[in-house]
Amino acid sequence: MPLTLKPLHPLFVAEATGIDLRQPIAPDLAAEIHRAMDTYAVLVFPGQALDDEQQMNFGRALGTLEATRGVVDAHKHRLKHQEMNDISNLDTDGSLLAADDRRRMFALGNRLWHSDSSFKPTPAMYSMLHARVIPPEGGETEFADMRAAWDALPERTKAKIKDLTTWHSLIYSRAQLGFDEYTPEEKKAFAPVPQRLVRRHPGSGRTSLYLSAHIGRIDGMPTPEGMAMIRDLTEHATQRDFVHRHHWTQNDLVMWDNRCTLHRARPFEDTTYPRDMRRVTLTDVAPTLEQQAA
Repeated sequence: MPLTLKPLHPLFVAEATGIDLRQPIAPDLAAEIHRAMDTYAVLVFPGQALDDEQQMNFGRALGTLEATRGVVDAHKHRLKHQEMNDISNLDTDGSLLAADDRRRMFALGNRLWHSDSSFKPTPAMYSMLHARVIPPEGGETEFADMRAAWDALPERTKAKIKDLTTWHSLIYSRAQLGFDEYTPEEKKAFAPVPQRLVRRHPGSGRTSLYLSAHIGRIDGMPTPEGMAMIRDLTEHATQRDFVHRHHWTQNDLVMWDNRCTLHRARPFEDTTYPRDMRRVTLTDVAPTLEQQAA
């Protein structure tokens, strides 16, 4: 069957059916998926009973897998592959993380609106999150369209922000929740990096805001002034008209473009029910300051 797309939101997001992601992805199909991503920015592939190798192979068919993960206690990795991000509430033995485990405290930052790996010099392109075990309720993921958010800004605001540079770090995002317990090695790994605030999406040619909870300051502005601007832009960009909520079903794979979307996890009873989600992330081609300006 050919790839079939059904829009799920007036602005972005489509359900993608007709293909089996367990099978090798030929170059022509990979190009078709890229074109669909340029249009919809988020694709939902239901009913994909993937194992880790198959999920990683799907990622490799579309780009280059990120080799590192932005986590604390990185040595406590439950999964076989370093390239596979463990987005779960499970310890290395499969038990639920304790309520006061620092990995759980750190992971609560996923409930903030963010773009994956914006805290890396070369940030993420696509993320591919696969649902292995889901709780009976809660745990949804919300997405926001940053292209539509840019389009809806007043022209005066666009002119003011289009050339600004922001600084991103995991330390900045977790500080919003009061988390500040880092080892010297983690502080070094999470050192702030610069990113454009406004980007031109290479596939669609559309202009997009590049926001994230990982932002901690703006070049050339006092920190309070800059962060007040980021707060205002984020409130604008995540108003309901720009947001889609995905309710997970087991074996859903959802892929999104971090260059033009924000996302956040929603709460669930994470000390009662397991949630096993695994993410493969593709790296972008270069730091945002080396890419075409908006």
